[in-house]
Amino acid sequence: MNIVRSATIIPLLFIFASQGITQTAGQVSHSFVCTDYTQGKVFIISNAGTKEWEYPAENCNDIWILQNGNLLFNTGKGVKEVTREKKIIFSYESKSEIYACQRLSNGNTFIGECNTGRLLEVSPSGKIVKEIHLLPDSADGGHSYMRNARKLNNGNYLVAHYGLDKVCEYDSSGKTILTIPIKGGPHSVIRLANGNTLIACSDHNGDPGVVEADHNGKIVWQLSKNELPGIDLKFMTGMQYLPNGNLLLTNWLGHDQYGKAPHAFEVTRNKKVIWVYNDFTILRTMSSIQLLDLDPDSTTYNLMH
Repeated sequence: MNIVRSATIIPLLFIFASQGITQTAGQVSHSFVCTDYTQGKVFIISNAGTKEWEYPAENCNDIWILQNGNLLFNTGKGVKEVTREKKIIFSYESKSEIYACQRLSNGNTFIGECNTGRLLEVSPSGKIVKEIHLLPDSADGGHSYMRNARKLNNGNYLVAHYGLDKVCEYDSSGKTILTIPIKGGPHSVIRLANGNTLIACSDHNGDPGVVEADHNGKIVWQLSKNELPGIDLKFMTGMQYLPNGNLLLTNWLGHDQYGKAPHAFEVTRNKKVIWVYNDFTILRTMSSIQLLDLDPDSTTYNLMH
């Protein structure tokens, strides 16, 4: 599906939740998969804004649309791959909270366990084929130790240490090779092709936003709380870096913020809003998103997811 963009960005006129309308800027519309942390569900939403599919997923926080059309997502203390017919293809269960998952090119699934601090690679049959311990075996990192995490193309791992106010890159043995201090609770991370790191930050310090840090940890770009007209950043969670360089961002509306800002929006690096999703009849707290109207091969960076 081709995405049509208007050359003119019209002013954003907020639509109340009771109306249940997908708000857009210009003529842009998107179909997408997303997670709703509060409802404990994952959804497929059409470009007309209608709900096409849903599946239960407790505390869902990370989601991928795979090349085969299946959905991969976390389920509170597990990870599942589910077909559109709702058949479970892959399942991993844990005693630890899990907020990060990723399908690797070899068919294995990367999983970040929050409480245990384990970075896992799991085969399609559910066997753990690699594990890295970021914490001692007997330690419990707690609910806030880790949120989004990714395995990078170089074999390293990028982890958002939500409660520790830092993002770390670890090598294949678990050795720390980069630490980026980020106040406010880093939630999601993306490593860009230029080596910089995009980080979505929560509301811990009252100033949620998105920052881009270089390989030395220096902030070279940022989107702050009140920079976008009509959009108040509440708790930045999921991110998708689009092929055209735009950012697709989810604005989690927990902590008594429901209905006070859009669920998600697309913005250029020049901070022009291209698209806004603002329907409260279906979703309560969107925590991650990925577009369906893109070829999966072209979407090389994602969420959290």
